[in-house]
Amino acid sequence: MLQSLKTLVIDTSTPYLFLALYDQRELVDSHYQKGHNDHSVTLMDTLQEMLSSQGWKPAFLDEIIVGIGPGSYTGLRIGVVVAKMLAWSLSCRLYTVSSLALLASSVLEDGQVLAWMDARRDHAFLEMYEKTRHTLIPVDQPRYSDFKAYQNSVKNPFVLVSSGHPNMNVIWASDLAVLVTDVHQVEPFYLRDTEAERQLKDRVNNS
Repeated sequence: MLQSLKTLVIDTSTPYLFLALYDQRELVDSHYQKGHNDHSVTLMDTLQEMLSSQGWKPAFLDEIIVGIGPGSYTGLRIGVVVAKMLAWSLSCRLYTVSSLALLASSVLEDGQVLAWMDARRDHAFLEMYEKTRHTLIPVDQPRYSDFKAYQNSVKNPFVLVSSGHPNMNVIWASDLAVLVTDVHQVEPFYLRDTEAERQLKDRVNNS
């Protein structure tokens, strides 16, 4: 049995900055707070404060889990870059997890859960899950879709969730954290083109 298993969880895909420290899968400290488009400013300072409050050094970390999206372009890059940098410099394990799964894990009741993030223009990043006791099972694939149209297409009752403190014990019990074999290959899961990419495609298609 491992004498120590210290875990850092990072997710910056939503307006809420989420950082959590676990020791032997027990939550010892967390930060879940809505920002003001300032995750890049607050992430490292908040993380340093959390580590110091536990008497931990970065070198104590055994593994890092990062939400890779979908979500805000800028937010996603911040979390993924920091997670990759730490995992590489500390030679610790890196896991990725869907940021939509993190949202869905916050729901307490059983049943279908629709995790979603506002993507503007009446669209959303979303994914349906089945919550049963302490596990979470994806029902379909994450998608970028017309929000109301998708909701109207679902026949069974479901709970909507767009914010909430993630429950990593649900993520672990559901095997939703994926071990990375090459840290340098980890990229944010954007799910849709950036505005610049869409404009370029429009120009090409209209030329």
